[in-house]
Amino acid sequence: MCPQRTRDSKEKPTVVIYTDGACSGNPGPGGWAAVLTYEGKTKEISGGEPVTTNQRMELKAACEALRCLKVPCQVTLHSDSAYLINCFKQKWYKSWQKNGWRNSKGEPVQNQDLWQALLAEVDRHEVAFEKVKGHAGVELNERCDALARAAVPK
Repeated sequence: MCPQRTRDSKEKPTVVIYTDGACSGNPGPGGWAAVLTYEGKTKEISGGEPVTTNQRMELKAACEALRCLKVPCQVTLHSDSAYLINCFKQKWYKSWQKNGWRNSKGEPVQNQDLWQALLAEVDRHEVAFEKVKGHAGVELNERCDALARAAVPK
Protein backbone atom coordinates (compact mmCIF):
# COMPACT_ATOMS: atom_id res chain seq x y z
CA MET A 1 0.00 0.00 0.00
CA CYS A 2 2.94 2.33 0.54
CA PRO A 3 3.29 4.83 -2.30
CA GLN A 4 6.48 4.90 -4.29
CA ARG A 5 7.77 7.38 -6.83
CA THR A 6 9.73 6.64 -9.90
CA ARG A 7 12.98 8.56 -10.37
CA ASP A 8 11.52 10.89 -12.97
CA SER A 9 8.27 11.58 -11.11
CA LYS A 10 8.17 15.01 -9.48
CA GLU A 11 4.60 14.71 -8.25
CA LYS A 12 4.15 13.48 -4.71
CA PRO A 13 1.76 10.57 -4.19
CA THR A 14 -1.59 11.63 -2.71
CA VAL A 15 -2.67 9.74 0.41
CA VAL A 16 -5.80 10.13 2.52
CA ILE A 17 -5.56 9.17 6.19
CA TYR A 18 -8.19 8.84 8.91
CA THR A 19 -7.03 8.48 12.52
CA ASP A 20 -8.59 7.95 15.94
CA GLY A 21 -7.65 7.23 19.52
CA ALA A 22 -9.57 5.59 22.35
CA CYS A 23 -9.06 5.21 26.06
CA SER A 24 -10.81 3.15 28.74
CA GLY A 25 -10.46 5.58 31.62
CA ASN A 26 -8.37 8.69 31.18
CA PRO A 27 -5.66 7.73 32.03
CA GLY A 28 -6.13 4.04 31.44
CA PRO A 29 -5.54 1.46 28.75
CA GLY A 30 -5.79 2.98 25.29
CA GLY A 31 -5.75 2.20 21.62
CA TRP A 32 -5.03 4.06 18.41
CA ALA A 33 -5.81 3.36 14.77
CA ALA A 34 -5.42 4.73 11.27
CA VAL A 35 -6.81 3.91 7.86
CA LEU A 36 -4.63 4.97 4.92
CA THR A 37 -5.89 5.05 1.34
CA TYR A 38 -3.83 5.41 -1.81
CA GLU A 39 -4.88 4.71 -5.40
CA GLY A 40 -7.83 2.55 -4.33
CA LYS A 41 -5.80 0.52 -1.85
CA THR A 42 -6.43 0.61 1.91
CA LYS A 43 -4.14 -0.15 4.82
CA GLU A 44 -5.31 -0.37 8.43
CA ILE A 45 -2.95 -0.06 11.38
CA SER A 46 -3.57 -0.02 15.12
CA GLY A 47 -1.94 -0.53 18.47
CA GLY A 48 -2.44 -0.02 22.16
CA GLU A 49 -0.78 0.90 25.43
CA PRO A 50 -1.60 -0.32 28.96
CA VAL A 51 -1.58 3.14 30.59
CA THR A 52 -2.14 6.28 28.51
CA THR A 53 -4.61 9.05 27.75
CA ASN A 54 -7.04 9.70 24.94
CA GLN A 55 -5.00 12.68 23.74
CA ARG A 56 -1.83 10.59 23.53
CA MET A 57 -3.64 7.94 21.49
CA GLU A 58 -4.94 10.60 19.06
CA LEU A 59 -1.39 11.85 18.50
CA LYS A 60 0.08 8.35 18.30
CA ALA A 61 -2.41 7.41 15.57
CA ALA A 62 -1.39 10.37 13.40
CA CYS A 63 2.30 9.80 13.99
CA GLU A 64 2.20 6.08 13.19
CA ALA A 65 0.12 6.67 10.06
CA LEU A 66 2.63 9.17 8.67
CA ARG A 67 5.52 6.83 9.57
CA CYS A 68 4.00 4.23 7.22
CA LEU A 69 4.70 6.43 4.22
CA LYS A 70 8.01 5.47 2.65
CA VAL A 71 8.35 8.57 0.45
CA PRO A 72 7.27 12.19 0.88
CA CYS A 73 3.56 12.42 0.11
CA GLN A 74 0.76 14.90 -0.20
CA VAL A 75 -1.51 13.89 2.69
CA THR A 76 -4.97 14.83 3.86
CA LEU A 77 -5.25 13.66 7.46
CA HIS A 78 -8.75 13.48 8.94
CA SER A 79 -9.30 13.34 12.70
CA ASP A 80 -12.14 13.97 15.14
CA SER A 81 -9.60 15.28 17.66
CA ALA A 82 -9.88 19.05 18.12
CA TYR A 83 -6.61 18.85 20.10
CA LEU A 84 -4.73 17.50 17.08
CA ILE A 85 -6.45 19.53 14.37
CA ASN A 86 -6.39 22.87 16.22
CA CYS A 87 -2.68 22.53 16.95
CA PHE A 88 -1.94 22.54 13.23
CA LYS A 89 -4.73 24.83 12.02
CA GLN A 90 -3.93 27.45 14.68
CA LYS A 91 -0.17 26.72 14.65
CA TRP A 92 0.11 26.24 18.43
CA TYR A 93 3.29 24.24 17.86
CA LYS A 94 5.12 27.32 16.56
CA SER A 95 4.55 29.16 19.86
CA TRP A 96 5.49 26.06 21.82
CA GLN A 97 8.78 25.72 19.95
CA LYS A 98 9.53 29.44 20.26
CA ASN A 99 8.80 29.33 24.02
CA GLY A 100 10.94 26.26 24.77
CA TRP A 101 7.99 23.87 24.69
CA ARG A 102 5.97 25.89 27.19
CA ASN A 103 2.29 26.69 26.66
CA SER A 104 0.59 30.08 27.00
CA LYS A 105 0.42 29.59 30.78
CA GLY A 106 4.18 29.02 30.94
CA GLU A 107 3.71 25.32 31.78
CA PRO A 108 5.42 22.47 29.95
CA VAL A 109 3.45 21.33 26.90
CA GLN A 110 1.71 18.04 27.58
CA ASN A 111 2.64 15.13 25.32
CA GLN A 112 5.73 16.95 24.09
CA ASP A 113 7.40 13.70 23.06
CA LEU A 114 4.56 12.80 20.72
CA TRP A 115 4.19 16.34 19.37
CA GLN A 116 7.89 16.39 18.50
CA ALA A 117 7.69 12.98 16.83
CA LEU A 118 4.59 14.05 14.91
CA LEU A 119 6.18 17.31 13.79
CA ALA A 120 9.16 15.37 12.45
CA GLU A 121 6.80 13.21 10.39
CA VAL A 122 4.78 16.22 9.20
CA ASP A 123 8.01 17.86 8.02
CA ARG A 124 8.57 14.96 5.60
CA HIS A 125 5.24 15.46 3.85
CA GLU A 126 2.73 18.08 2.74
CA VAL A 127 -0.06 17.53 5.26
CA ALA A 128 -3.49 19.14 5.32
CA PHE A 129 -5.32 18.52 8.59
CA GLU A 130 -9.10 18.20 8.40
CA LYS A 131 -11.57 17.96 11.28
CA VAL A 132 -14.25 15.32 10.96
CA LYS A 133 -17.20 15.03 13.31
CA GLY A 134 -16.86 11.89 15.41
CA HIS A 135 -19.63 9.29 15.62
CA ALA A 136 -21.45 10.96 12.72
CA GLY A 137 -21.47 8.10 10.22
CA VAL A 138 -18.25 9.03 8.35
CA GLU A 139 -17.26 5.55 7.17
CA LEU A 140 -13.48 5.64 7.61
CA ASN A 141 -13.73 7.60 10.88
CA GLU A 142 -16.12 4.96 12.22
CA ARG A 143 -13.73 2.23 11.06
CA CYS A 144 -10.83 3.93 12.91
CA ASP A 145 -12.95 4.23 16.03
CA ALA A 146 -13.73 0.50 15.94
CA LEU A 147 -10.06 -0.41 15.34
CA ALA A 148 -8.86 1.89 18.14
CA ARG A 149 -11.38 0.48 20.62
CA ALA A 150 -10.42 -3.07 19.63
CA ALA A 151 -6.72 -2.23 20.22
CA VAL A 152 -7.29 -1.17 23.85
CA PRO A 153 -5.48 -3.76 26.02
CA LYS A 154 -7.88 -5.76 28.19
